[in-house]
Amino acid sequence: MTAMVNVVHRKKEDLVVSFAAMGILLIVTSSMMYFVEHSAQPEVFPSIPETLYWEIITLTTVRYGDVVPITTAVRILAGVVAGIGIGMFGLPASILASGFIEEASSKEKKCLHCGEGIEEDAF
Repeated sequence: MTAMVNVVHRKKEDLVVSFAAMGILLIVTSSMMYFVEHSAQPEVFPSIPETLYWEIITLTTVRYGDVVPITTAVRILAGVVAGIGIGMFGLPASILASGFIEEASSKEKKCLHCGEGIEEDAF
């Protein structure tokens, strides 16, 4: 747990930027979907927040299946967003993975028997 706290603390700026970018991307694409699809299905996509909810549910693969876009433009946009969604979930994971690698490589190597530090070139 200490390593996890250290990594999150050290990478917090990168994580905040990636989550902010994800949020902006979700809002922009949801707005685009709403403006195109609302005229075709006003009861299904009644507002931008409802469209955002549909987009998040679809990206997290929960996908209830009760709401589907019918216009070609939104189907294409939904496909693009689904492809981008893979990167949206992969980006924070890769930031944390690089943080764990940095955490592991920055620790001083110690002897298992006496606990004293070992120099890198000792082997």
